[in-house]
Amino acid sequence: MDGSSPRPGRSVFVWLVGASQLLGVASVVLTGVWMAILVYRVFRNEAKRNVKVLHGVIHLLALIISIIGIVAVFDFHRAGKTPDMYSLHSWCGMATLVLFFTQWVMGLLFFLFPVASSWLRASYLPIHVFCGLVLLVMAIGTSLLGITEKLLFSITATYSQFAPEGVLANTLGILLVGFGVLVGYLITKEEFRRPPNPEEEALSVHFKTLTEGGTPTSP
Repeated sequence: MDGSSPRPGRSVFVWLVGASQLLGVASVVLTGVWMAILVYRVFRNEAKRNVKVLHGVIHLLALIISIIGIVAVFDFHRAGKTPDMYSLHSWCGMATLVLFFTQWVMGLLFFLFPVASSWLRASYLPIHVFCGLVLLVMAIGTSLLGITEKLLFSITATYSQFAPEGVLANTLGILLVGFGVLVGYLITKEEFRRPPNPEEEALSVHFKTLTEGGTPTSP
């Protein structure tokens, strides 16, 4: 069988990636937020090490930008004598930032500069993937809470009358939800996973041993 022949679902994958990125670009333009969870899906045939570095660097930039944003918010509150950390939006935002930082450090230690054994990496891999999905949901949820909070502060009297600012903000919220749904689908669809390679096969063998009680065999 010719291994170069197109696989079923490839065209669907391309269209879905394109749609998700259009929604993502619209969200970035309106909010200045960059998300990079699709790196392992888009760069399916690149060397795993290079993709790891790209994944780590993009998330490091996102982490730095997030920290700068948090500091700016606290400075703004201090200047306006506004209380800090009292709203659900602020609680969820801080929890997202802490989990994001923890996820990045753990990924650095376990995968980019692995200091753990293959057994521990295989054990942590599904947790890392799950936490990535949780972060996506938390980031979008926090953004939606922030949008609503901003509207209630600024246009409480006219929000229910379909004020242009409210419609624009609601549209942004819908874009974020659509972005999250498409990205979530792409990263959980099994057929869109990276093709296996020796490094990933080794992790899969260890993971199967942990979850199914099997015995790893030598290649």
